[in-house]
Parts: sequence; structure tokens; C-alpha cells
Amino acid sequence: MAISQAMATSFKVQILAGDFDFASGTSQTFYCALYTSSATLGATTTAYTASNEVSGTGYSATGKQLTISQVPTSTGTTAFLDFSNLTWGTSTITARGALIYLKNAVGVISFSVKNFDSDKTSDVFILLFFFNLSIIDIIDILY
Repeated sequence: MAISQAMATSFKVQILAGDFDFASGTSQTFYCALYTSSATLGATTTAYTASNEVSGTGYSATGKQLTISQVPTSTGTTAFLDFSNLTWGTSTITARGALIYLKNAVGVISFSVKNFDSDKTSDVFILLFFFNLSIIDIIDILY
């Protein structure tokens, strides 16, 4: 079992099909769920799964809803967007990775998988986001 950092293949297909909308005022809802080191996530993960999702004080299954803070834009040849940072305040969480996914009329579609490289345990869990279309990354984890 492993968490392999990747942009989900299902995202690549569905973005070409027009199923993702990152525009300001979109009705689509994006989520971030956290996972233990026992999870198996990667490019082939097609949708949210509860299997090996973290549990603990202050964490609810399916994770937290993300808010787009920077609509898609570009600089040079790099396109990017940003989500507002997430905080699980007053929580007891141990997480090895995260899954970013979309819930829309088409269904639940994986967007990105992030491997934290080691277990992160915290009583306040904060994820700082920066996404571009060549590297989708959570730039920092405060714990």
C-alpha cells in the first residue's frame, strides 16, 4: 500500500470532457480528504474513497470543502489556481497524504493525490495550497 503523488488520470480525462469548472462563482464543490499510511492512492484513483481515510477528534469523513481563492490564470507558460488554506483546528489527526476531489453533476472525480512523505500528527492541522497544472502541490503542512 502506498500513496503516490500524482494528478489523477480521471481528472485529465474529465477536464478535456469539460466536467471541471474552476471559474469564479462555480457551483462545483472541491474537497480535500486526509489518509493514513495504509491508503493506496495515486494516478489511478478515480474518486473519493473512505478506505483508510483518517479518523480522529475534529475530522469528519469526506474531509473539508475547498474554496478557490485564485481562479485559473497564468504566468509565462505555467497555468495555475489556488485554493484557500484548510485548517482542522482542535483536532487529533495523523495523516500521510491527501486526495483532492470534485463533487459535481457527473459524480465524484479525483483531482490530485499528495503524499506528505511521512506521517504528520497534529492537534491543529493546516494545509497550505498552491496548484499549477504541471505540479499540483500542497506547499506546506503546519502541525
